[in-house]
Amino acid sequence: MLYSTRTPAAKREGFRRDLASGRLLRFPGAFNPLSARLIDAKGFEGVYISGAVLSSDLGLPDIGLTTLTEVAGRSQQIARMTDLPAIVDADTGFGEPMNVARTVQTLEDAGLAGMHIEDQVNPKRCGHLDGKQVVDLETAGKRIRAAVDARRDPNFLVMARTDIRAVDGLAAAVDRAKALVDAGADAIFPEAMASLAEFAAIRAAVDVPVLANMTEFGKGELFTVQQLADVGMNLVIFPVSLLRLAMGAADRGLDAIIEHGSLQSMLPEMQHRSKLYELLDYESYNHFDSGVFNFTLNPTLPA
Repeated sequence: MLYSTRTPAAKREGFRRDLASGRLLRFPGAFNPLSARLIDAKGFEGVYISGAVLSSDLGLPDIGLTTLTEVAGRSQQIARMTDLPAIVDADTGFGEPMNVARTVQTLEDAGLAGMHIEDQVNPKRCGHLDGKQVVDLETAGKRIRAAVDARRDPNFLVMARTDIRAVDGLAAAVDRAKALVDAGADAIFPEAMASLAEFAAIRAAVDVPVLANMTEFGKGELFTVQQLADVGMNLVIFPVSLLRLAMGAADRGLDAIIEHGSLQSMLPEMQHRSKLYELLDYESYNHFDSGVFNFTLNPTLPA
C-alpha cells in the first residue's frame, strides 16, 4: 500500500549484490509510476528511468531541455512506487562538476539506486541521433570524479556513459571506458554499439559491470537477453519500449474512435479494470481503516 516497502538504502544494497551475482539484470524503462509497478509485478530485476522518456512525457525532444528539478521529481515519483532498484539517466549531470555533485545528492534524496552521466557536450542529444559531440577526456573524468566524491551512500551506483563510439569509433570507446573506470566509475554504459563483438570488446576492457541499451529504431541491432548474457553484459535496459507500446496503442485507439465512433473493438487490447485494481492494490487500502476507507470494489462494472 502507498509506497515501496523497502528503503532506498536497502534497494541500493540489494542492487549491488545483484550486480555482483553474475546474472544479467533486466531493467525495462518506466514511463510513469504505474508502469514501474507493472515492471515489479512481472518479476524484473529493476526499473530504468530514461531521459528521452522524461523529455517525451513533457512533450519535448531529448536534446537537453529538461532540468535537474524535473528529472529528480519525476524519478522520485517512479522510484518510490516499486520495491525494485531504479536507475536514472542524468544526461551530462546538468552542468559543470559542481552541478554534477548536486545532481548526485539530489537523486540520492529522490530514492534512486544509481544514475549514469554521459560524456557528450552540453546541451546533449539523444544517443542515437547523428551529429553528437563528446567532451575531452579530462572533462569527462571530472564529471565522474565529482559524482563519486559527492555521493553519501557508497552503494549509490555512478555509471559512466560514453557516446564516443559514434564519433571516433570502437577503439576510442574502449580507451574511454578504461579511463572512466580509472576516474572512479562503478559501471560503464557504452552507447550505440554496433554488434555483439563490440559489446564483448568493452567487456574485455574493463572489470566493472557493463550495460547494454536495447532501444528500438536506433543505431544498433536488438539482441536477446541470452545473447547479451553470453558476451558478459551485466545490465540491459529497454528504455523507451513501454512508452512506444503505450503510445502505439493510444494512437490506434484514437483512430478507432474516429473511424467507428466506439472502442468496443479495442476492449481485448485494454488492461481490464480488475487488473488495474490489482496492480494498484485497492484491497489493501480498503482494509487499512474501515472507518475511513469504506468503499467496495466491483471491478466487473463498466468504467
